[in-house]
Formats: sequence, structure tokens, C-alpha cells
Amino acid sequence: MGNKRKNTRNRQGLQSVTLCISTSLVLILLGMVVFSVLTARNMSTYVRENLIVTMMLQDDMTNPEARQLCGRLHRYPYINNVEFISKEQALKEQTQALGTDPSEFIGANPFQASIEIRLKSDYANTDSLQWITKELQRYPKVGSITYQKGLMDSVNTLLQKISLVLLFLAGLLTFVSFSLISNTVRLSIYARRFSIHIMKLVGASWGFIRRPFVLRAVGVGIIAALLAVVILGCCVYALYTYEPDILTVVTPEVMVFTALSVFLFGIIITAICAGLSVNKFLKMKAGELYKI
Repeated sequence: MGNKRKNTRNRQGLQSVTLCISTSLVLILLGMVVFSVLTARNMSTYVRENLIVTMMLQDDMTNPEARQLCGRLHRYPYINNVEFISKEQALKEQTQALGTDPSEFIGANPFQASIEIRLKSDYANTDSLQWITKELQRYPKVGSITYQKGLMDSVNTLLQKISLVLLFLAGLLTFVSFSLISNTVRLSIYARRFSIHIMKLVGASWGFIRRPFVLRAVGVGIIAALLAVVILGCCVYALYTYEPDILTVVTPEVMVFTALSVFLFGIIITAICAGLSVNKFLKMKAGELYKI
């Protein structure tokens, strides 16, 4: 009798370990998808906010006037950053890039002063830039306004496609993970289907019977989520050691939200799967339990 109980406990413990490992693997995949979606969103914002709109200034605009104009531009809600590049600074930068001073051959500084504008990500698109360009050109002593329209359109199109693919993968993986965890939880409860039936026969309510199975599944889900978060954290640390600049898009908010999502998935999915599995056996009659 004692050996039988011991074997039952060992079997239940092995089932718990199997459920924990399989759930952890599924949660790692879910966490990777959530992490990728959030990182892609930050990458989109980073790329959009680093697209430069160049405002060329006329030769008769002085440096103090240009700096005053920069102060006005800072007040616009769609502008993220403004940088003034004087004629002298432009000449210095081009001299360093070319390895020679163009003014020595021409006899004068051939470059114009300019203001480089970085827009907020929501406005870094062709439609917004059409009216932004018209608004900026109203200022006196402002020449042409240029930006890389083709690059901006390509970046926006590519980021939209990546976002759609990631969202599709997230939905598909959520469905697949629910099915896998549901089957694993059902197998762990299957071995105790007769115990469930006996408790039902002695008059125990469905909620009373269901509660320990759900709590046990939630406990396994929390442990699995903890393992998944540790593994995902190690992966992020490996990315950081390989490329420290990854923290530009992998912000603390991304890591915290990913960890919370993994814990939330682990608790909710295991609880729902355990409840549904127990309900399935509660609805069966004694004869049906032998046929499955």
C-alpha cells in the first residue's frame, strides 16, 4: 500500500515536472514574440525619429537669426530635435570628409547654413511632411527644404510589414500555445479522473473539486513563467554583451512588459486549461471514464 502511494506521488511529481518544462518552452516562445513586437515598435520609433529633414538657409541669414529660428521651431509639437549647422561648421565637416578644403580652390565658402530637423515618429511620413514643409517655408530667409522621401517611404512600408507579420505570429502562437498547454494539463488531470468522479459521488461541489487542480496548475504556471523569464533575461544579456547599443530599442519598459506578459500568460492559460479539463471529466459518467 505504501509503495503504491509512493509510486502515485512519484508519477504526479513527474507529471508536474513535465507540465512545468513544456509550459516553460511555450512561454519562452510567447515571450520572444511579445519581446519582438515591442522591440519592433521601438525600432520603428527610433528609425522615424532619426530621419532628417534639412532646411537650407539663405546667405543673408545671420547665425543669431538662425539660432532664434531654432528656438521657435522647438515649440512645434511635431518636432523632436533641431540642430543648427553654420556655414563654418559645414565647411569644417566637409573638409574632414573630403580630406581637403574646398574653399582653397573656390576662394570662398561654398556651403550654406542649414537646420537639421528630426520629427516625432508619428509625423515622419510623407503625408505629414507635405504640410510641415509648407509651414516651414513661410519663414523668411528660408531656402529649400529637403528630405529623403524614397527612404522614408521604404522604411515606413517595411516597418508596417514587419509589424503585421509579428502580430500574425503572436496570434498564431497564442492559439498553438493554448492547445499545447491544454493537452499537457489534460494529461496530468487524466490520471486522477476517477478521484474526480469519486468526489463528485460523495457530494462535493464542482467548484470544490475544481479548485485544487486549478491552484496546482497556476502554481506550475508561475514556476514555468519564472523559468521562462530567467531564460529570456539571459538571452537579452547575451544580446547586450554582443551589441551594447541594443539598449536603444530594448528599453527597461520592454523587458518589464515582456516579463509581466509571460507571467500573465502562464497563470491565465494554465488556470483556464485546468478548469476546462476538470469540467470535461466532471461531465462524464462512470462508464465513459473507462473508454477514454
